[in-house]
Amino acid sequence: MEAQSTQHKAHRKWCCSFVLSAVCCLLSAGCGYSARPGLPSNYKTVYIKPFANKIDVTRLTSGTEQYPIYRHRMEVDLTNAVINRFQFTGLMRPSSQDRADTRLEGELVEFRRDALRYNAQQQVEEWRLNVVVNLRFIDQSNNAIIWEEERLTGDTSYFASGNNVTVETESQALDRALTDLARRIVERTVENW
Repeated sequence: MEAQSTQHKAHRKWCCSFVLSAVCCLLSAGCGYSARPGLPSNYKTVYIKPFANKIDVTRLTSGTEQYPIYRHRMEVDLTNAVINRFQFTGLMRPSSQDRADTRLEGELVEFRRDALRYNAQQQVEEWRLNVVVNLRFIDQSNNAIIWEEERLTGDTSYFASGNNVTVETESQALDRALTDLARRIVERTVENW
């Protein structure tokens, strides 16, 4: 009986050692994580071409919608937000057009404000803002399009009125929507390969 117990202990010890060794091997091999997720090694810099504002403020809309909303310099603010986001992540360095490996081009095509919540007097308490762009990411060495995406959207919601809520201006909310869109643009650029 004692010999069987000793054998059982030795077998358990061997199994634990084997499992521990296997776990160590897996951990040392890594999990596929890299500081440059999915980016080819030759793409280190990006030129962010200033976004063009293609919002058609003259088109008529139907139903309960009104004329498209126009915000002065929104395309400039978006360009700056994308540059700041690339600098923040450090995955690709923003550069001048003549020195960059890649080029990001975009068009601002829509800015929408939709009512989300009404109070008892049927006044809007909460709004959703959507900022929509069309994008192209280009390899500058051969001017080939790496990827294109239409209608990539950044959004946020905000309370314009109401009890017990933080009320903010549309301008503050727009800054958050632009930051959200810049985050999505950078993620699309460095991760979706």
